[in-house]
Amino acid sequence: MAGSVFLDRARRILALIPLALCALASAADAQGRTSNVVLVTLDGVRTEEMFGGLDVDVLRSTIGEAGDPTDTDAYRKYWASTAEERRALLMPFFWGRLMKTQGSIAGNQALGSRVLLTNNRRFSYPGYSELLTGQAHDDVIVSNDPVRNPYPTVLEFLKRKLELSSREVAAFASWSVFRWIVEHEEGAMTVNAGFESYDHPDPQVRVLSRLQFDTPTPWDTVRHDAYTFRFAMAHLRTYRPRVLYLALGDGDDWAHGERYDRYLDSLARADGYLQQLWEFLQGAEQYRDATSLVIAVDHGRGKTPADWTAHGADVEGAQDVWVAVASPDVPLRGEWRNGPVVYQNQIAASVARLLGFDLGEQNPQAGRPISRLFEAGPSSPSVPPAQAPGRPPQVP
Repeated sequence: MAGSVFLDRARRILALIPLALCALASAADAQGRTSNVVLVTLDGVRTEEMFGGLDVDVLRSTIGEAGDPTDTDAYRKYWASTAEERRALLMPFFWGRLMKTQGSIAGNQALGSRVLLTNNRRFSYPGYSELLTGQAHDDVIVSNDPVRNPYPTVLEFLKRKLELSSREVAAFASWSVFRWIVEHEEGAMTVNAGFESYDHPDPQVRVLSRLQFDTPTPWDTVRHDAYTFRFAMAHLRTYRPRVLYLALGDGDDWAHGERYDRYLDSLARADGYLQQLWEFLQGAEQYRDATSLVIAVDHGRGKTPADWTAHGADVEGAQDVWVAVASPDVPLRGEWRNGPVVYQNQIAASVARLLGFDLGEQNPQAGRPISRLFEAGPSSPSVPPAQAPGRPPQVP
């Protein structure tokens, strides 16, 4: 009798093992493969250049009525007959490798995809704060002044949830005001922004840190992206952060300087930086096939040759932005077609979700993750399901 009872219990336990294994597999699948996130922003890059490359009408407007746009270096470097060819000349790595084999991008209105700001101010600090906190605060964040962000960011949230050191969450930015934007609590993470020394054990990096002060830009608060990128890469190689934010700013600066040629060149350099970054991530054991890369922008710009340099509350087009994601957990590839509008206030929650966390714990009013990223099944990556709406945005 005792033996039969034992056998019966054993059978029941054995019957439960497959169910337990399935549950463990489902949990692992839900968490995904991402254990690191890199966020990159390209300040003020228009959707027009991102999806269409060189805009010959804008180029013509910058050289005067007597000038010939075909007789410029910018035209010779970046002109082609189709938008697809032009953008590939401008950003060959992004369009030739990253979007074809690794990730996808939303925001090309010609294909029925749109990404919008929810803040009504349409300039940098409000845009970055919305992107990093998941919510627009037009009543509080009203300028680009160096004032401490009153709201915690997704970077701080991930530091707490992952129990990381200050070196394991890092932000490197060309604009000095990022010292105040990225942290609600000063000192929570590594932050290096603007003309700021970067103390690193590599003597070559220390030389670069000194050289940044000998190569000023026309703007007192913004250094060249070349330094920002190299400091970020040095930190990545040495300290292996789980969360890294790289904020590049050359594009916006040259646009305000009405130098369309240098604005285009800054995008070409950014493409090279993205390639170096991606190749390092894929070559390092910690990051290979375990890192999600998110690329976004703080605001758009005017759509015409008369206002392409401008952005702000009254500038039509400045509300239109874009976002790209390359992740081992997201099967989407190439450009998004059609579907509901994506909002900038959804990016922070999406970054958190890639690491398995709900930003709503920190901010219940934050936009929800972009569901199109997380609902697409591996069997049909080219036709992802529709995205559920986020929390009600402050749409202009």
